[in-house]
Amino acid sequence: MKKSLFLITMMLVLPTLMISCATTGDLEKVQAEQKMIDAKADQALKDAQAAKTEADAAKVKADAAKVKADETSVRAESAIKAAEERQKAAEEKERIAEEKAKKADEAFHKSMKK
Repeated sequence: MKKSLFLITMMLVLPTLMISCATTGDLEKVQAEQKMIDAKADQALKDAQAAKTEADAAKVKADAAKVKADETSVRAESAIKAAEERQKAAEEKERIAEEKAKKADEAFHKSMKK
């Protein structure tokens, strides 16, 4: 009984050990795959760094554009305020001119009555 149990165990263990042993070819294949994976990882790292650099440059440009837009907005607001002030001054001059014309007209009518 011991012999047959030992024989069955050996029949199961030996093929398992032989299947699980890696050959030199298998090791070389795994090493080649590992090198390929390392190369891809290095390339992905380089691509990520390049993308980050481009994103940083785009952010700088966007910030500069925002600053320029803010400055333009401030200038536009100043121009609007100046135009409004000029319009008020023109309206005031027009009102004064109308008053003077009215006074002159009244003076003319008074002089015509005499």
